[in-house]
Parts: sequence; structure tokens; C-alpha cells
Amino acid sequence: MTDLPDPRPDVFVSERPWGRFEQLTLNEPTTVKIITVAPGHRLSLQTHARRAELWQVLDGPIDVTVGDRTWSAHPGERIWVEQGAVHRMGNSTQQPGRVLEIGYGEFDEDDIVRLEDDYQR
Repeated sequence: MTDLPDPRPDVFVSERPWGRFEQLTLNEPTTVKIITVAPGHRLSLQTHARRAELWQVLDGPIDVTVGDRTWSAHPGERIWVEQGAVHRMGNSTQQPGRVLEIGYGEFDEDDIVRLEDDYQR
């Protein structure tokens, strides 16, 4: 399905006197977003043919679907969405939730295939 490897095992963590940092990607072509999901809303159930995504939950919990699995992802959790995988995120809480998204591969919004969409796009 994909030739883009899951980067989660390669996250580099460096302890410093002031705390630490986590390096999620290094010298790779990527697209980085912070997605804010409003309370009671969700993104379309979708796939991408030309990219994979790494999500890190910043605030949450966030409702996550990847493939046949659906769960509540909590802050700090990292989720790998393989190229071509069916996926969605949503927010069933009363507060906005944010996810850091790193797209690997060719990024193009026209690459979205919506399987279900609450907003009829």
C-alpha cells in the first residue's frame, strides 16, 4: 500500500539542562500543519493516494479513526496514517482539540478522497 515508512520509531529525543526536545523529522520533504477541531465537529472520512501522515495530539482527547480502528487519542499520542489508509479525526468534547500533522510525500489538497463528509463537500 505504501513505500513511506512509519517514522515513529525514529523520533529523536534529546535531554537538555532546560528540558528536552523531540525531533519528528529531519531533512525530509514534509508539510506541517496544526489542525484545530472545534467541539462537536469532525473532518471527513478520507484517504490520500500520494501521502502518509503522522499525527501528534496536542490537546484532547481527539476521536481518531485509522483503517478499521476507532479510539480516543490523548495528548502526546502519535498516530501513523499510512498512504491510502481510511482516516478521520473528530472532537466529541466541549473544548477545541489540536493535532500536529506532518504529511510525508506529495502534498496536494486535491489528493483528498472523501468517503463521508458532514459538510457535503
